[in-house]
Amino acid sequence: MRRREQRLRLLDEEAAERRRDPVRLHGYPLPEDWGIALYLLDESANPTGSLKHRVARALFRHAIRQGRIDGDTPVIEATGGNAAVSQAYFARLLGLPFVAVMPRKSSPEKVERIERLGGAVHLVHPPLAIYREAERLAAEEGGHYMDYLGNGAGAVAAGTADDDIAEVLFERLARQGVPTPRWVVVGAGSGTTATTIGRYIRRHGLPTGLAVVDPENSAYFPGWVLDAADYSTGMPSRIEGIGRPRMEPGFTPELVDVVIPVPDAASLAAMRFLHDTTGLRGGGSTGTNLFGAFQLIAKMRREGRQGVVVTLLCDDGDLYRDTYYSDTWLAAKGFDLAPHLKRLHHFLATGELAT
Repeated sequence: MRRREQRLRLLDEEAAERRRDPVRLHGYPLPEDWGIALYLLDESANPTGSLKHRVARALFRHAIRQGRIDGDTPVIEATGGNAAVSQAYFARLLGLPFVAVMPRKSSPEKVERIERLGGAVHLVHPPLAIYREAERLAAEEGGHYMDYLGNGAGAVAAGTADDDIAEVLFERLARQGVPTPRWVVVGAGSGTTATTIGRYIRRHGLPTGLAVVDPENSAYFPGWVLDAADYSTGMPSRIEGIGRPRMEPGFTPELVDVVIPVPDAASLAAMRFLHDTTGLRGGGSTGTNLFGAFQLIAKMRREGRQGVVVTLLCDDGDLYRDTYYSDTWLAAKGFDLAPHLKRLHHFLATGELAT
């Protein structure tokens, strides 16, 4: 019991430390005569560089409270992305062993980030075998399979305001005197962020729409359109952090007002465009968010509407220096950003964004 309380206190102290350096809200420079404001909540300043930091804290808090993590329980997760990095950070903070089960083809940079935080990496093939292998490993070692895809939304709902991205977002908007937004735009990986924000909007009766942006190969757009909770594409997303080959249990379709499909090249062009026009450096999922936000703003312009649109700067663009920000990498993957960059410059000049 004493160790349990000590660990919960450590999580509270870590959250309080983050609170002393409040998350930044960046305004995007749209023409003033549009009467539309666009803001990006910057989650890249978290210690692990992404919005997955809050979800990881909530997952550990929830598992400790429920007695699933006790003593020196090994923590196992099935992912090689930012979620694993954030969980490795909190496992080290709490003195717990951590293992990330990752696809064999994961980049050395991803492996190094987890190992640098004291975590271990277990590589498997094929990629979708990571989930079953994580369950097997947890059972074999008497560990806890964290399963952020299935448990993230519930853990955040049971956590504190510091774990809840919606609480943070709307508190920050109010503190800076920003009117209630017409739209909030987010991507969906596990679905936790969209569900958390959607629940907040409806709980408070806000006149705010929730838009989810979805990259190529992901199941969320077709699954939402067809109202098919079991929809699956069987293909991985190329935009790290968002898009899934299946609709995850953490995603709640009825909380979403619109799902916007975004081509991967458009996501990466918008990511580059953000850096060129503001100096802000986000990853591919931030580009997906921005492109979707621009589409909604163009629609508001056509309809003669004004108001506020808010989205997220999801993670630190420096994590993608050798991939999304590398012209050599883009060429090798067959990405041509030029047509989309031309569309984005036209949008900023005219308010029109061709689909």
